[in-house]
Amino acid sequence: MTTAAEQRAYRIEDLSHLSGTTVRTIRAYTDRGLLPKPERRGRANVYGDTHLARLRQIADLLERGYTLASIKELLEAWDAGTGLGGVLGLVDEVDRPWSDETPVRMSLAELYEAFGGTAEPSAVEDGVALGILEPVPGSDDEFLVPSPQELAVATELHAAGVPLSAITGHLRELRGQVEYISERFLQFTTEYVFERFLHHPPTDEEAAEAASLVRRLRPLAQQTLDAELARAMRMTASEHVRRHLGDVLLPPPPAPATPTTELPVPVPLPAATVAAVRALVGPDHVAEFVAAAAEREIAARRMDTLTTRPNPTG
Repeated sequence: MTTAAEQRAYRIEDLSHLSGTTVRTIRAYTDRGLLPKPERRGRANVYGDTHLARLRQIADLLERGYTLASIKELLEAWDAGTGLGGVLGLVDEVDRPWSDETPVRMSLAELYEAFGGTAEPSAVEDGVALGILEPVPGSDDEFLVPSPQELAVATELHAAGVPLSAITGHLRELRGQVEYISERFLQFTTEYVFERFLHHPPTDEEAAEAASLVRRLRPLAQQTLDAELARAMRMTASEHVRRHLGDVLLPPPPAPATPTTELPVPVPLPAATVAAVRALVGPDHVAEFVAAAAEREIAARRMDTLTTRPNPTG
């Protein structure tokens, strides 16, 4: 006994309407072996639910970024009993967002307000080019912000005085470096973790195991990057500040000729004095100039003391 679903039959026009695929595309898929040939009933070609399900699978795989050639291989593997459900589950796991952020919508006026009310169309164009902003279809002044956190960083930097052109330039540079790190992490995990899954169409069990590994490894890249960034900032931030601002303090004086346990104490100088010295000798020689000036003053005072002492032979 057959069910109602098994008795359903479609003309190619009906199949096109139900699947959202053009008649021409259905025929092309059939010619390429992606779609089973229809059943011939009299003078008409008849399609069934199997064809409709296959067209929906093809559309789903195309949306995921697969080429028609790779889709054909997947479907052939599925028809041979290898299993497609596990593979698609693995693809779903990889394609799942790698961030917990929820995109938000912002109008053009809201964007300008967030950046101090300054209208900079070129900055909006840069934001769209970088994917920070995504135009909302059908709207000329509304955007989707995929990463509100990234936009918040940009607004804070701008509020601190960084020009928008410098922010977008920095993001371009940073993005290239982060993409390199991402590629290296994927190469590393592929070589040592996923290599065994890559030389044959995986079974449902293998695909499920690979998807589980992706879930386990997913947070590791972010955790590693966070830890290494914190380490690098700890090492370089203090040195960076000291390099640019350390000349405000008098460097430790030369060690005295006689041994002592007293430690040298930096002496703060007036900012105006430091600025004048910097203008005179350049920022790289401020400390050297201050030390030389101090030594000359000490020597001058010692000479004054010697010349004012009574002369026992005079």
